Amino acid sequence: MSSEWTVHGSRTIYSSPWVELDLVEVEPPGHERYEHHLVKFAQVAATIVLDDQGRVLMMWRHRFATDTWSWEIPSGIVENGESLEAAAAREVEEETGWRVTSVEPLAYNQPIGGMSDAEHHVFLARGAEFVAPPVDTHEADRIEWIPLHQVQAMIDRREIVAGVAVTGLLQVLARRP
Repeated sequence: MSSEWTVHGSRTIYSSPWVELDLVEVEPPGHERYEHHLVKFAQVAATIVLDDQGRVLMMWRHRFATDTWSWEIPSGIVENGESLEAAAAREVEEETGWRVTSVEPLAYNQPIGGMSDAEHHVFLARGAEFVAPPVDTHEADRIEWIPLHQVQAMIDRREIVAGVAVTGLLQVLARRP
């Protein structure tokens, strides 16, 4: 027996350039139909930037939704017509002032697959060049190069909590020789 749900239709409750909320009429196998909330998001591209000294580029920032401060990696919404790689590189420069010349895929996740179509694409860049102060000055209070050997302890202390950052950083740590 398949566990695939049947979708009978949906209607949008709210829509903006960043998020859409739909009510979707679903029918799980062996159960009656009901309305399920579905939150739709634009794709996110993020980048782990490593330098030749074994450090990762991080931003100290506040998130109003949780009223918390933590270290994050550059990330943001992929714009219409933009490749994932271009978005990842653009976000690094806009948010930190550092320019990366190439990125490679590192990790992919769906952070809340039961209620959302959100997709996070994490890339890895090796090396960066400082080109100017960040354009998005509201993104971070501090921008620093953090030694990679400190990252696991920072995650354990909840100093790094954003899912996209934790996913990418744990991939980097797991792949170290």
